[in-house]
Amino acid sequence: MLYWLSSLSEGGDLFNLFRYITFRAGAAFFTALIFGFMFGRPLINYLRKSQKKGQPIRDDGPETHFVKAGTPTMGGLLILSALFTSTLLWARLDNGYVWMVLTVTAGYAAIGFADDYSKVSKMNTKGVSGKVRMALGLLLAFIAGVWTMWLQPDGLTGMLALPVFKDVLVNLGWFFVPFAMIVIVGAANAVNLTDGLDGLAIMPVMIAAGTLGIIAYTVGRVDFTDYLGVHHVPGTGEILIFVSALIGGGLGFLWYNAPPAAVFMGDTGSLALGGALGAIAVATKHEIVLAIVGGLFVVEALSVIIQVIYFKRTGKRVFLMAPIHHHFEKKGWGEAQIVIRFWIIALILALIGLATLKLR
Repeated sequence: MLYWLSSLSEGGDLFNLFRYITFRAGAAFFTALIFGFMFGRPLINYLRKSQKKGQPIRDDGPETHFVKAGTPTMGGLLILSALFTSTLLWARLDNGYVWMVLTVTAGYAAIGFADDYSKVSKMNTKGVSGKVRMALGLLLAFIAGVWTMWLQPDGLTGMLALPVFKDVLVNLGWFFVPFAMIVIVGAANAVNLTDGLDGLAIMPVMIAAGTLGIIAYTVGRVDFTDYLGVHHVPGTGEILIFVSALIGGGLGFLWYNAPPAAVFMGDTGSLALGGALGAIAVATKHEIVLAIVGGLFVVEALSVIIQVIYFKRTGKRVFLMAPIHHHFEKKGWGEAQIVIRFWIIALILALIGLATLKLR
């Protein structure tokens, strides 16, 4: 919104700064961060008062989690409030990609909020029906896929770009839409599964988002894409504002979510942030790179899929408990040990994902 101040510039003055994505990205980061610090404690106090018993704890979960009983959930509201406020202030509101990503994020946040509300109001861990959640998630992803095809230039519409093999474009046509749906729904649910320990999900989300933000800024600049040999997607640079706001809001949330957590992200946050990652990857034509950058989320999701399939066929388990972070808990790893090691893995995968921009 504040981008319009650039129209007051005559060149070389303060208002001219508002033209630059990098300036507005920095401003979005600090706006969201300050928002998180200012409203974090009041929101937590409100959630604790309104939820009373906090998020229900699974009876079959690790024994160490029982001490977390009473911790409020829906802390994702803090991240999302900071994210939306900052993005709407600093992004260009005539950019279709910004609105597409915001819409996906808001939609998945609504699904997650309904699920969290159902859990805390009924005091059980079931929440909204899985079929209902999946149906609504697929609908949102379908809208995003069609929206993206409409936004992207003719030469890229319906195309699948491959990392490293930069001259290759696979023409999916309208099959791009179901492909985009798989990416977005998969990312949303993978992040949701990862959110099982204090601070575990938010840092890898910020790392993956930061990586995708750099990619979005890069593919949105024709000079950078010419140098790197990647496909130019006009307009995606503005997504960096959204990503910067996400990181600022995420850090504000992590201040309160660090072990021992004063609040949980809940499905409100995890579904929304996962959906956002998927939407950004689809917008920038880096869907496959998302599988690398978000490799930690992929492994978490695969551990659940493998566990379920193997148990149904044999009655035995591959892991002591799924998702895989619970497996390591059962093996005796401390919570902080698991979280920090997973953060390190997420950072390594992000660097590998960035390297695909240069590799040929």
